[in-house]
Amino acid sequence: MKIASLLLPILLASPLLPAAAQAASVAPARTVSVSGSAEIKVAPDEILLNVGVETRNVELAPAKRLNDERVAAALAFLARNGVPSKDVQTDFISIEPQYEYDDSRDRAAQERSRVVPVVYIVRKSIGIRLTRTDHFETILAGLLDNGVQHIHGIEFRTSQLRKHRDAARALAVQAAKEKADALTTGLGARRGPVQSVSESYSGGWWRSGASWGGGQGQMMQNVSQSNGGGESADGATLSVGQISVTASVDVSFAIE
Repeated sequence: MKIASLLLPILLASPLLPAAAQAASVAPARTVSVSGSAEIKVAPDEILLNVGVETRNVELAPAKRLNDERVAAALAFLARNGVPSKDVQTDFISIEPQYEYDDSRDRAAQERSRVVPVVYIVRKSIGIRLTRTDHFETILAGLLDNGVQHIHGIEFRTSQLRKHRDAARALAVQAAKEKADALTTGLGARRGPVQSVSESYSGGWWRSGASWGGGQGQMMQNVSQSNGGGESADGATLSVGQISVTASVDVSFAIE
């Protein structure tokens, strides 16, 4: 009985040994991981302008009235030059009273200065979408001649962003496949099926300037393809140039 009781644990454990040995003998997956990226240069077909009108006066009513007149002049100019009203929007309004503080004056004078503004500042911003990029310089110069004092921002965009992203993605995928082929062929193997893939995008616009505060723009790069366009007309001092649309992919392939 004692011998049988000693053998029983050994017999129960023995079926597990082949499975453990089999798991240990499984080789890790043979894969190659690569990335591919592409950039397409395209001419923008729309421009977003953000401009501002600022007026100052010791009284609020005149400051506001002058601001309204200048904004009206800018809007009238845009209408005369064929910019549809749906592409124009007043997107910021601010009335800021400013006070003067002078501790050297008597207490009564200090209290009066805290409740009576020395000047009122009225600000309005106008957002404008231009679909005729060849009129960009004319519109910008005309706005400055018709009440606008500040150019807060200029953004060049493409309305065909999806189309250009699809084209950039196709180039990025092709670049990843070619890279995987080069790596595997050089090692005496060949590229197998896809195991995993992820993608990312950037670009489609170029932005400069800022509103009454700060701002920034962005871009990217890699394999490039030109779709033409973007040349400035003779004598023009402002050019719309080209913008970048980029795509990147990370792919893992099996190695055969």
